[in-house]
Amino acid sequence: MGALSGRRVVLGVTGGIAAYKAVEVCRRLVDAGAHVAPVLTKGALRFVGATTFSALASEPVRTSLWDEPEPIPHTRLGQGADLVLVAPATARLLGCYAAGISNDLLTATLLATRAPVLVAPAMHTEMWEHPAVQENLATLRRRGVVVVEPAVGRLAGGDSGAGRLADPATIVAAASAVLGPRDLQGLRVLVTAGGTREPIDAVRVITNRSSGKQGHAVAEAAAARGADVVLVTTASLPAPPGVETVRVETAAELERAVEAHAGVDVIVMAAAVADFRPKQAAAGKLKKQDGPPEIVLEPTPDILAGLGSRKRPGQTLVGFAAETDDLRANAEKKLASKHLDLIVANDVSAPDAGFEHDTNRVVILAAGGRVQDVALADKRVVADAVLDAVLDHRARAHPTTAPRSTA
Repeated sequence: MGALSGRRVVLGVTGGIAAYKAVEVCRRLVDAGAHVAPVLTKGALRFVGATTFSALASEPVRTSLWDEPEPIPHTRLGQGADLVLVAPATARLLGCYAAGISNDLLTATLLATRAPVLVAPAMHTEMWEHPAVQENLATLRRRGVVVVEPAVGRLAGGDSGAGRLADPATIVAAASAVLGPRDLQGLRVLVTAGGTREPIDAVRVITNRSSGKQGHAVAEAAAARGADVVLVTTASLPAPPGVETVRVETAAELERAVEAHAGVDVIVMAAAVADFRPKQAAAGKLKKQDGPPEIVLEPTPDILAGLGSRKRPGQTLVGFAAETDDLRANAEKKLASKHLDLIVANDVSAPDAGFEHDTNRVVILAAGGRVQDVALADKRVVADAVLDAVLDHRARAHPTTAPRSTA
């Protein structure tokens, strides 16, 4: 938890029954060395007492825009924060934050900060699954907010389902990951993302369901940890801050872009590259009345295998394996056959992870036989786990080239 030591964390607590767990979050943050400034909403005070947080945190609880000694407390809190963490985050808080509404000290602080923001939602299953809540979460994720997914388990009133606040240890670990050291400083990292699109005619393409979210998360996390990052992507997602972004569409375009930047220290091939493409695309649009076209396919270049065969000393090559069965066995074959250092495997048939989802669960396999399971988490959290595995591999394989932390 060294990433939290000496860092200023604004801990927002909202009015949900899970507010009692925020006491443990506060204690763990302080134990990790963070300076915790608690902000409780009026709703939170119906479930927990201000005295408890004032006793555990680094400074007294704040609850109002109007009752503080500073004339603009939200600005002071927002500008001074290294991280704003909201646990629990109710549906009301998420909606106000997504809409830019500041109706209390906590929402005003969220709008007044440029620090990273992490939210840990907690609510009943019906509320959690409501389209309005999910759309608000999607909006916040697009803006860079990290979401610690709620767990499945016992809820208030004896119900059970999704919406239970994540374990305090998980929340604090996510905060540590967000504030992680700039341990990739000095490294050049190339990341690919998204599914390639191979033209059939002027309108239609062969593609896959990859959204590019995981690759973009890896690029964003690498840049946040100090790396010089190039992202080659087919996705229409916003470019991560501080990342050089190259937009491509086909496997051939992606291959050219990768080759142009292949001299980097670390390559993370998260893109889902088509295995086949039409041998010849029609110049115009094929007409339905002409009947089904005869499409002759040819294999696309195996970009990852090519990189593996030419990998230079000291370079780390990471592949991804999207599977629907025999996850580990198929990943191990790909790891060996393509001469990779690491492979990140995930089951894309899972209902809550993989393609198009904001969450993922993966298995990271290393060439030396090490295996790490990463439980269901926001794709940014998974990205940091992948980068941690990269650093661990480099420290083992190339101890003289592994960068030192500058945190």
